[in-house]
Amino acid sequence: MKTEQEFHDLREAVRELAQRVMAPRAAEVDAKGEFPWDYVQALREQGLFGLAIPEEYGGLGAGFEALAVAVEELSRVDAVGGLLLAVQVLGTLPIILGGSPEQKARFLPPAASGEWLAAFGLTEPEAGSDAAHLTTRAVRKGDRYYLTGRKHFITNAGVAGLYVVFARTGEEGPRGISAFVVDPDTPGFSIGRLQHKMGIRGSTTGELIFEEAEVPVENRLGEEGDGFRIAMATLDRTRSNIAAQALGIAQGALDLAVRYAAERRQFGQPIGQFQGIQFMLADMATQVEAARQLTYHACRALDKEGLSLKRMSPAVSRLAAMAKLYASDVAMKVTEDAVQILGGYGYMVDYPAERMMRDAKITQIYEGTNQIQRWIIGRSLLEDMGHGRG
Repeated sequence: MKTEQEFHDLREAVRELAQRVMAPRAAEVDAKGEFPWDYVQALREQGLFGLAIPEEYGGLGAGFEALAVAVEELSRVDAVGGLLLAVQVLGTLPIILGGSPEQKARFLPPAASGEWLAAFGLTEPEAGSDAAHLTTRAVRKGDRYYLTGRKHFITNAGVAGLYVVFARTGEEGPRGISAFVVDPDTPGFSIGRLQHKMGIRGSTTGELIFEEAEVPVENRLGEEGDGFRIAMATLDRTRSNIAAQALGIAQGALDLAVRYAAERRQFGQPIGQFQGIQFMLADMATQVEAARQLTYHACRALDKEGLSLKRMSPAVSRLAAMAKLYASDVAMKVTEDAVQILGGYGYMVDYPAERMMRDAKITQIYEGTNQIQRWIIGRSLLEDMGHGRG
């Protein structure tokens, strides 16, 4: 997508879908903690799962800015809807970046159509932010690798049609890690416990268990030892999706707070007439707009950077980290203020403010905690001055 009209049309189409399909269901999905297959079907019908997948593999090749538009609009209504698109990119981008033409032709079209949901298996019980020290191991025997280990906190666990899994094939540290595409029906692969969560309760999060799971050699992405580079190149780009999700949550909370302030009457007038409420709304709106500008600026820079395993420009990587950091902090602050403006109603499940606040928290944690984002940004600034290492 290149023109303002194309982005506008996309935003309007996704907004209509979100209001028609997700708005009536969001509270129920959250309350029951059920995976929303009706959301999935609606996204399939609109072709949205293929937004960031190249056209030659059945996608739209629309890029990160277009993806951010869709994720923002879905998350404005229900963060789970935005996460469905974000994780589809997280799980397929390693194939786009590191896969062979044959692998791309095999795995990407079913993901572009939404027939297969995707998952990204990096985190382990003892390897979260310190992903370079993961312990899941892949041992090659002939034309098979045998994977043994455990992943946890994996989004789409149990519903995905393909899993990109990172396992150790060599030495300790990042150079000994390889990446594999794992079919859900693989012998020796099973889904463990699904976690109960504070927020995004309609999204499955769970354990992946590998007990000498048999994976064909042709399912390895790149060469042995390329896995960590593929994972980091993916996360450098996909954290912009979390910025867009956080932005959508914040915008939805702001919309709710403004409506409530215009309608709720106290002391003979709408509470929005009180200067204290107006100042809160003004700060919320300013923060949301600042997050929006930073997020889309980062997405445009990512689109210009292109898709490659070559080291990303430090300035672009820094922008993406800044967008994720700032937008998620804004989401937390704005949803908290929305609950405050709604008062007692904000604390009740009858209104979506408390759900938005619970959903916002995870955006400060997954795909790199905000402490990790600050480290990325700070290290990048020092590297620019020649003092980043040592």
